[in-house]
Amino acid sequence: MKKVLVVLSALLLLAFIAWAAPTEKNSGFQLKKDQELQQIKPKKPVKIKLKRTPKNEYSWELAGDDVDELIKTDRRLRKLLNVP
Repeated sequence: MKKVLVVLSALLLLAFIAWAAPTEKNSGFQLKKDQELQQIKPKKPVKIKLKRTPKNEYSWELAGDDVDELIKTDRRLRKLLNVP
């Protein structure tokens, strides 16, 4: 008798879970791709290779994708290192 009650309880529980679980059709949730988000790429930082000559003068090489960032970095280095 106890086994029958356990089996019936398990079946009722499974039936309730199947009935209450949302399906893809009626859940109201749709997955769509946003083209704007796919085209956003993170900016790569400017790479600086700083060199010092035997005369204690500085020079550097800059590498990066954004020309404006390269120019800003060059100006900032010139200002910080007092290079004309």
